[in-house]
Amino acid sequence: MKEVKIYTDGACSGNPGPGGWAAVLIYKNHKKEISGREDDTTNNRMELTAPIKALKQLKEPCHVHLYSDSAYLVNAFQKKWINKWQRNGWLTAGKKPVENRDLWEELIELTKTHSVEWHKVEGHAGDHYNERCDELARGRVRGVAF
Repeated sequence: MKEVKIYTDGACSGNPGPGGWAAVLIYKNHKKEISGREDDTTNNRMELTAPIKALKQLKEPCHVHLYSDSAYLVNAFQKKWINKWQRNGWLTAGKKPVENRDLWEELIELTKTHSVEWHKVEGHAGDHYNERCDELARGRVRGVAF
């Protein structure tokens, strides 16, 4: 399996409001940047959209190291929240419907194709690719395409 690094980020102006997502995919010496925008969304939806769009770029099953500053995203996989939500009929521990279920289900399907290791990075702490994703996502919020 090819080993790929993916950095992702999402941003939103208002919550809800216009949002942007971005990802940087790295394979050996190759780097690809992708980003997009939605007019009326939330920050969490953008944080989930970024890895979905990134994983869809892969043309074959890969071993992926996915880096994000979103505790919401990373903890859902690392702390097995996903498994609990599914067992509980997509209800949280507080018996409320899990928000963004559509995106979680799409992301889960993509993780069946790829072997994904989730890594939490500190936002705005100098990680080059995390900073680049933030720049791209925030640019999309403002309507700027790179």
